[in-house]
Amino acid sequence: MENLDLMVLRRLKAWRELGHRALLATVVRTWGSSPRPVGSIMALCDSGAVVGSVSGGCIEDDLIYRYTQAYAQGAQAQGEPAEMPQGPPQRVKYGITADEAHRFGLPCGGTLELLLEFDPDPKALAELIAHLESGQLVHRRTHLASGLVTLQTGTVPQALSMNEHELVNTFGPEYRMLLIGAGQLTEYLATMAVFCGFSVTVCDPREEYRGAWNMPQVKVLGDMPDDVVRAFAPDRRSCVIALTHDPKLDDLALLEALDTDAFYVGAIGSRRNNQARRQRMMEHFDQTEQSLSKLRGPIGIYIGSKMPSEIAVSIMAEVLAVKNAVPLPRDMDVGHAKDALDVQPNDPGELVCFSRPHR
Repeated sequence: MENLDLMVLRRLKAWRELGHRALLATVVRTWGSSPRPVGSIMALCDSGAVVGSVSGGCIEDDLIYRYTQAYAQGAQAQGEPAEMPQGPPQRVKYGITADEAHRFGLPCGGTLELLLEFDPDPKALAELIAHLESGQLVHRRTHLASGLVTLQTGTVPQALSMNEHELVNTFGPEYRMLLIGAGQLTEYLATMAVFCGFSVTVCDPREEYRGAWNMPQVKVLGDMPDDVVRAFAPDRRSCVIALTHDPKLDDLALLEALDTDAFYVGAIGSRRNNQARRQRMMEHFDQTEQSLSKLRGPIGIYIGSKMPSEIAVSIMAEVLAVKNAVPLPRDMDVGHAKDALDVQPNDPGELVCFSRPHR
């Protein structure tokens, strides 16, 4: 599954290029609890087709009715063409009253405001998509009085902002994940990451591991992991995870990743293996406790997992928590949880090595 924003923008562009009327809805403000965060987008075609989400579904249903069925019924009654409205963007609110909150499925006290843009320019959409596909971050500015859109590339993500004159929403670049090792655990984790909108690359120089890989939406490389990390150039929307249990493949790649802006760098392994890895890096690569402070291990949130699919869930949950800047209590990570429970590791490679034996 591709990045949700890109999916919405591509579908909207396709509708407009085919001559369909369409609107782009953006969540611009919320009060209390809300099902989707500020900046979320959805697109609605005059056929009633919709992509993306601004709520749990009830608001989408209302928008479909209001801007397709209701307009069509009203136009037919007056003998006019059944078309979606035109003109400058409109602001609409949902959940202002308790009855509306109940009707639209909003949490208690939840209110949200949308900005609706009618018939976005397909050329401007194509330009935005091209920037995002090339890995650029883009600030999309919508002039509220005219609907005119301008694009500005940037380097620093910014929260959505809106004043009386314009809306500025930041798109991209997409989140990326680099996985070292092409074993069974990697397949589960890559599947979850793709589903969560990450662009995933897998690196493994061992042909016997790459040969069994069967995920066409994931890029697979056979170069040495440290070289791949340098070429990957991790940024603040990137994570690097080593899953081979092989120091010859993991260690140099992790050191390269630690010297970047990657928001998450970690490696699979037991508490003892994790400590041994840190000791190797300090003894042979002049690392210190401070320089290794970003290195996570054992990785994942402790949920008592033994199966590779469940371990992948625990790792993905930790990655998403770090991505979303959610602080995790120390007793939730694998190392501290097992210390608290006094659980002995499965040697030599707890969380259990699910890769094939080395040959």
